Amino acid sequence: MSERKTIDARGTYCPGPLMELIANLKLIDVGDELEVLSTDKGSASDIPEWIDKVGHEMVSSTEEGGVWHIVVRKTK
Repeated sequence: MSERKTIDARGTYCPGPLMELIANLKLIDVGDELEVLSTDKGSASDIPEWIDKVGHEMVSSTEEGGVWHIVVRKTK
């Protein structure tokens, strides 16, 4: 069963949320998911771009009350 961990990067600015995602991806297993919470709207484009480049899976990206919820699945 896969797990989902949450990274609370609210209040930090690019590249903070992306750097936290990269660091945490190294700590989880293939198939697990990370949800990044970010108030920096740049994350909504930066994170999917990076995920696409390195080949992980973008699960979802939604914005709720000024907070982006970006979910990524580790694929390798």
